[in-house]
Amino acid sequence: MAFLPTSYEEMKQAGLDSVDFVYICGDAYIDHPSFGCAIITRTLEAFGYTCAILAQPDWNKDEEFLQFGEPRLGFLISAGNIDSMVNHYSVNRRRRDKDNYSDQGIMGKRPDRATIVYSQVVRRLFPHANILIGGIEASLRRLAHYDYWDDAVRRSILIDSQADLLMFGMGENTIIEVADALNSGMKIQDLVYIRGTAWKTKSLDSIFDDYIVLPSYEEVKTDKYAYAKSFMIQHENQDAIQSKMLIEPYDGWYVVVNQPPLPLSQEEMDFTYSLPYERTFHPKYTYIPAIEEVQFSITSNRGCFGNCAFCAITSHQGRIISTRSVESVVEEAKTITKMKNFKGYIHDIGGPSANFSRPACDKQREYGACAKRECLWPRKCPNMKVDHSHYVEMLDAVRELPGIKKVFIRSGIRYDYLMYDQDDTMFDRLVQYHVSGQLKVAPEHVSAEVLDKMGKPRKELYFKFVDKFYQKNKQFNKNQFLVPYLMSSHPGSTLKDAIELACYLKKIHHTPKQVQDFYPTPGTLATCMYYTEMDPRTKKPVYVAKTYHEKLEQRVLMQYSYPKNYAIVKKALIKAGREDLIGNGPKCLIKTYPPRMVSKKKSSKKHIDK
Repeated sequence: MAFLPTSYEEMKQAGLDSVDFVYICGDAYIDHPSFGCAIITRTLEAFGYTCAILAQPDWNKDEEFLQFGEPRLGFLISAGNIDSMVNHYSVNRRRRDKDNYSDQGIMGKRPDRATIVYSQVVRRLFPHANILIGGIEASLRRLAHYDYWDDAVRRSILIDSQADLLMFGMGENTIIEVADALNSGMKIQDLVYIRGTAWKTKSLDSIFDDYIVLPSYEEVKTDKYAYAKSFMIQHENQDAIQSKMLIEPYDGWYVVVNQPPLPLSQEEMDFTYSLPYERTFHPKYTYIPAIEEVQFSITSNRGCFGNCAFCAITSHQGRIISTRSVESVVEEAKTITKMKNFKGYIHDIGGPSANFSRPACDKQREYGACAKRECLWPRKCPNMKVDHSHYVEMLDAVRELPGIKKVFIRSGIRYDYLMYDQDDTMFDRLVQYHVSGQLKVAPEHVSAEVLDKMGKPRKELYFKFVDKFYQKNKQFNKNQFLVPYLMSSHPGSTLKDAIELACYLKKIHHTPKQVQDFYPTPGTLATCMYYTEMDPRTKKPVYVAKTYHEKLEQRVLMQYSYPKNYAIVKKALIKAGREDLIGNGPKCLIKTYPPRMVSKKKSSKKHIDK
């Protein structure tokens, strides 16, 4: 079997009596390079280490955790590809009914706060084993953080999980350095020097590196100003080259966060994606919905210098772009064409931002990203080098392969970066070859005040992009459309701003089928704003829609034309003093009187909250 063993029986069939590592994961086992579990275990395998995968164990059954015995070097524990709380709950804190990372989408195969629960079970059953936690859940909770589901500041996950070591960021180099150190006989308590790791200690006497002591956990959990101050120090120390070691005091402990891992070189990226992935889920499953979009997709880059306030990619992957060679991407595309269920369509070639295919400027390669200056906001940095040539070459090469009918770009185009390119080659290629009828872009809002809080460009640039997109469609005789991603209730968005967005939607005759309500997740600048109600960059107050009704008003205004939303929309417009938008005029959002088919019962909030 080409898959790594997922049970004691499979381990024996592989000729193994024990393994070096047991990887415990909150997701079902999908051996595809879009999943962290697959990348880490395949990397370990390539360096000669043996792994077993314990996917979605029942945390109430000790025998599932005991089946492989104690691994020689340690347990690797991850909640999966997304935070377990985001996976389980909607923005309204309602339990979701589907888990795309579980067999047949069945919910409930992992616990809330999976990293903590799995780690505590392992610590109880194997008190002397090495426990190493990683993945997005651990990465973004490596220090004290506001937790939306508890509505409180929680401790570092390293403390709560009882783990020995936390690995954050892109982990291929980190895991091999850790594995080699443990394999050499070093104790895990001595692994205090490795980039991309966090560890805990009771004394700082042995630390001689340059470090910053953050406000203590006791301070940040009770003082929002201290929380904002701590967050900004962390935010300005995300770069692998410029950042310093961060230390957070606890009662009796210090959590120490080393510098982030260095961005992967092109050779290292190529190596990671050349490993022998099966590119699908383990045959013991019926169907894992999460494979749908990624099975025939190719990751071409990592990192993002867009740095949107509501996104945690910078905290996890960093701002410096790592990219693959054209040859590496072509080889992966050739592998995809040989898959039995491939129908000729590459669903995506991209990354966090598809068209970021080089570092933002040349100095980043040697000196890292600026700590106190953004690349694209509030305006394009004059040092930025806008260049799509590598990405264009990659797309062209894949598109020309035998068996490829179409190559789509679905991971998201950063439209401002595209507009800054003086060469229209990428724009032309996009419109000619890479849009599947509709292109999704993310202006997120139209209000200047909200966009400033988001770290997004002003609406005028987006409008120019829209005009250019449709001009290019006409030029190439295409009939393609833009679908804007828009967000309600982002910190800084008032009722006035929500109405401005609704008026824009009316102007472009677009009603979003689904509304993206701001979700405060660990690690983001916007979540800090949400909790503290201040902008940590300026310490100035920020309006935050926190109550159910405040968020509901902003959400339904984006779908003002739905009859079931009429009563709430009208009440919101009256509240804002915008009765001019009620009536029969061309700019009015709603009529004076509700549609006949809508009763008071149907317009109640329980029908709106989805």
